[in-house]
Amino acid sequence: MPVEALAQAVAGFVVEDLDLELDPVAVAAAQKSVEESGLLLLGEVHGVRENPLLARALMRTFGLRRLALEWPEDLTPAIESFQATGTLEDHWLLWAGDGRVTAGHLAVLAERAAAGPVQVTLFDGTIGAGWSWSDRDEAMAGRILAAAPLGTRTLVVAGNAHTSTVPTELGVPMGAWLAQKRRGVREIRINYGSGRYYNMQPCEFARHGDPARRMWLHQDQDTLELDLPAAQEAIVPQRSELWVLPRTEP
Repeated sequence: MPVEALAQAVAGFVVEDLDLELDPVAVAAAQKSVEESGLLLLGEVHGVRENPLLARALMRTFGLRRLALEWPEDLTPAIESFQATGTLEDHWLLWAGDGRVTAGHLAVLAERAAAGPVQVTLFDGTIGAGWSWSDRDEAMAGRILAAAPLGTRTLVVAGNAHTSTVPTELGVPMGAWLAQKRRGVREIRINYGSGRYYNMQPCEFARHGDPARRMWLHQDQDTLELDLPAAQEAIVPQRSELWVLPRTEP
């Protein structure tokens, strides 16, 4: 996919309001997270078309003009230039193909910038030698905190393995590191009922029981959940040849 084709896909993406229902109890809990911690976490499965539209809906619901994304921080100059000029510059980190960067995300970034000032923080970075999974997540949390001082209000979007506010079987996720520094921070987790996504290749969600029939933000016991009944595969920029190691002569 050349960068011109990606730019066309971004231009062709329709940024629209979703028919998202909001449970007042969940809205109050999420608003409290924003007010107390300055942060609201959104856990996604990468590569779903609706992901950026859901993020946009939450930004509008809670009046947020700061957005933190689990994208490589080295993309920052290219993204800032895109928001300022509308022209997408080629950068090799756009093409990982893991579903974090999609045409829809870029379209929403452009639309949000046109609606008024928006600060975007990209918080994935270089992994140090010998780092564990938890070390990487601690570093991501540190970048978010540095860019979102107390008194500001930020939506933080990452893969749902990273947004839990308590330790998991993988280790200490980014959300738990943030919770140590910002008491009251909450995670909203997207529940995908069915459909498809793209992460290095087309994938399909496994069905678990009856899928939700409406798109809504609600609270299930102590968990904030955002149900998406049917997911659509996102347009994900990818160039597989970038990740093939060059052959060496014996």
